[in-house]
Order: sequence, then C-alpha cells, then structure tokens
Amino acid sequence: MEQIDIRKTQIAIEDIWHERGPRRTLPVRVATASAVVRNPFADRYEPDLRWFQDELRSVGKLLSGMLIEALGREVIQAYGKGAIVGEDGELEHGALWHEAGGWALREALGHPKAIVPAAKTVASLGCRLMIPLGHIHAAYVRSHFSTAELSIWDAPRRNEIIFGLAAATDGRPHERAGGLAAADVVGADGLR
Repeated sequence: MEQIDIRKTQIAIEDIWHERGPRRTLPVRVATASAVVRNPFADRYEPDLRWFQDELRSVGKLLSGMLIEALGREVIQAYGKGAIVGEDGELEHGALWHEAGGWALREALGHPKAIVPAAKTVASLGCRLMIPLGHIHAAYVRSHFSTAELSIWDAPRRNEIIFGLAAATDGRPHERAGGLAAADVVGADGLR
C-alpha cells in the first residue's frame, strides 16, 4: 500500500461578532483544518478504493487535532467535513472522506451522535467549497445549520485532493428560525 502524501496543511479561523444585529460578547468562531493530499488514483479508474479510505483515518486524526487545538474541544458545538478533488480524480475519491474524516472527528470529540454533514466536488485551483455545519449532538437543531468555507489558493492540483474538517463554537450569531433549541436536546441518537 502507498503512504498518504500530504503536500501541505492549513488551519483557517473566522470570528463572527455580528451579522447586522447586536454585537455578541464572544464571537462565533468557525475553523477549518485541511490537508492537500496526492491522489493515488489520479487519471485512472481503480476498482478498489477501500485501502485509501483506511489510510485516510490518519489524516482525519491530524485534522481533528488541529481543530481542537484551534478552538478547544469543550466549546465545539457544530461540525462538518468536505473534499475537493482535483480534475484528474473522480467524485468517489472525495467520498472516501465520509468515513475517514467523520469517524476521526466524532472520536476526537467524544463520540457525539449526530451525523457529520458533508460536501464534495471535483474542481481546480482555488475552488471554494462551502462545508455544511450541523449541531454535534442533534441533527435537528436549526440554529446550528450554517457553513464554513474551505479553500486553498494553490490547490487542488490536478492530481490532488483537499480533505477538510470544520467546526464552530456556536450556531448562527442571530438565529431566529425556531425549531429545536440546543439546550433542549434530550435524545441519545443524534436526532432530537
């Protein structure tokens, strides 16, 4: 098996103080951690992708650690994941991140039950991917439906994939859409 070849990693942090409403006492902090990885399947069809998915767990652990270091484990309330596959790859190569990235992030956060929302695409240098965010304990908490931007100016090159994880310290700054409140989550199944 081939080793994971990481060209570069990036951590990006955004502090949101307000969105035309009252200024918050503390900002909503949104972070993305990403790795630019050589795509071992670039420019060819490969029927067996599972070994790469297994190897990507190490990238998931690395990026989870970067997010936790940037934000602090105890304050993370929302998360998501995404992949941008370079032009010589296929969307399925990015889909390998669902298990590898989601598993690693949930493990690092103490196994919250809600699914880790995801987005993926095939694109060229500088693509901007909006990663959907959702509450870590209950998928129906509308206040935490948001996005985090994943972008690296010189990636992905044709034979690369950007794998990213995202996390936020709260929901949208001025949420007023109703629904299940984070404080009212009682289920243990990630739903309510």
